[in-house]
Amino acid sequence: MALRFKGMLVMNCNEIQKRMPDLAAGFSKATADESKHLESCAACAQHLKEMRATMSLLDEWKTPEPSPYFDVRLQARLREEMVKPQSGWMYWFRRPVLAAALTVLMGIGVGLFFTRTSGIYRGDQDLPIAEVAEPGTAVSDLQALEKNHDLYSDFELLDDLALQQDVVANP
Repeated sequence: MALRFKGMLVMNCNEIQKRMPDLAAGFSKATADESKHLESCAACAQHLKEMRATMSLLDEWKTPEPSPYFDVRLQARLREEMVKPQSGWMYWFRRPVLAAALTVLMGIGVGLFFTRTSGIYRGDQDLPIAEVAEPGTAVSDLQALEKNHDLYSDFELLDDLALQQDVVANP
């Protein structure tokens, strides 16, 4: 943000610091306000001069060429590593069947964890007791039959009773 001093715009050092890499590399030219600031601020002018010197040194630097046999040696080393027998516990994780089995086991474990703690299934809790209907109603008779099913299924006296011939099951 530029500041006004005696009616003139004065550029802030922070503003020119943001644009300094572009100015040093020559990607853009300094505006009139930036030029005035660089003339009046020795620290910013020195910083721009140092950045331009660094950029010129980087332009002169040549990358070293790799040796002519670098690619051949690299390919040979890669072939050696591929031929080596794989060992260790990380080798087993690269097999797709084992990875799939571990994924399924982890899914089952996470599923059991969430179903046991979320209230969907809690083995340690008793089921809520159903309210008992009034005696003599169809609901109470069905509840009594359900509760005493084992008793009635093994009760031999019921088998010995003579059935009435004139009773129809569904009138």
